[in-house]
Amino acid sequence: MITISIKGMMCAHCQARVEKALKAVEGVSSVNVDLEGGKATVEGTAAAEALKQAVVDAGYEVTSVA
Repeated sequence: MITISIKGMMCAHCQARVEKALKAVEGVSSVNVDLEGGKATVEGTAAAEALKQAVVDAGYEVTSVA
């Protein structure tokens, strides 16, 4: 499981946009985006860098990946 801290999500639309972007990455089996916590947890075989890039491409800032 990879946890991504995300800056810039303000509403449910932002949450859905991040979730959609992460689900589109090859190798992702599940995504949970926590709007209030500013985090997303991703399960699967996707590379952390690909996940980070998906969030950035969606218009949000990644503050950490663990």
